Amino acid sequence: MFSFPFDNFITVKNLSIQDTNYLLDRANEYFQNNCQHNKSTERLYGLTQINLFLETSTRTQASFEIAGKLLGINVINININNSSIKKGENLIDTITTLNATQPNIIVIRHPFSGGINSLIHKIKGTSIINAGDGTHEHPSQALLDSFAIRHFKGKISNLCIAICGDILHSRVARSNIILLNTMGARIRVIAPTTLLPTNISNMGVEVFHDMEKGLKDVDVIMILRMQLERMPKSLVPSMREYTHMYSLDETKIKYAKKDAIVMHPGPINRNCEISSEVADGPQSIIQHQVKMGVAVRMAIIKELIVHQNKIAQKES
Repeated sequence: MFSFPFDNFITVKNLSIQDTNYLLDRANEYFQNNCQHNKSTERLYGLTQINLFLETSTRTQASFEIAGKLLGINVINININNSSIKKGENLIDTITTLNATQPNIIVIRHPFSGGINSLIHKIKGTSIINAGDGTHEHPSQALLDSFAIRHFKGKISNLCIAICGDILHSRVARSNIILLNTMGARIRVIAPTTLLPTNISNMGVEVFHDMEKGLKDVDVIMILRMQLERMPKSLVPSMREYTHMYSLDETKIKYAKKDAIVMHPGPINRNCEISSEVADGPQSIIQHQVKMGVAVRMAIIKELIVHQNKIAQKES
């Protein structure tokens, strides 16, 4: 019987097709159950999950908190403004201190790319979940995006998926490109040259700078916001020009297939990278992504706990 083979959930790079489909199948079970009026999820009493978000978050933090609580886990949210980090304590000392309280799961969002990787070897008996590290990765978002695509399109393999916007600063784009390539999708990126990574040609994508050409015959449109907070200076002539060229509106969406779905990881800057008419329109599944994220994160947490129990049984 197949089971999730990892101690932590830090990256999608080590997920095989089998690993991914297994997690998506488990997530679907939770999703179907969560849609019921009387939810009957197996409860994991006596376990603890700590959420430590060193960057602001609405959707991801709430999603992980709800996921843990629906599983029956005690969830503790650390307020960064009231933590010892504000007194000068470094992250490794904070994490090792939290680990000493023997939680089962620590969910971390970190502002620096790769910052979470340095913590793994410092932690014993606790599973780390990467809730986003700088511009590096956001693995649970990529997994929920794959879940949403499979749910609405019936498959991922051979679909044409366009990722549009600020690719350079997007951890969501990086994780999605890795995972969707693993799952056999055909990926396009659409952005001005200044908003593309220098190694984009090595990432397994087809590059477009024009929305009309890039959206032609695509099945899925994934829109990303401009991450101005990560830009030392403006990388486009003006936001007005960027919106004119790259905002997904009612005209540009017609370049894609008629049944194309529109996605966005949030938060949305309305009438900047996407018009309100499209964001709220019949092809948008943006709110469904949020709903599905809870089920996907329930699956991640549960499978890490199951793996912990198997390790403990072997060592006993």
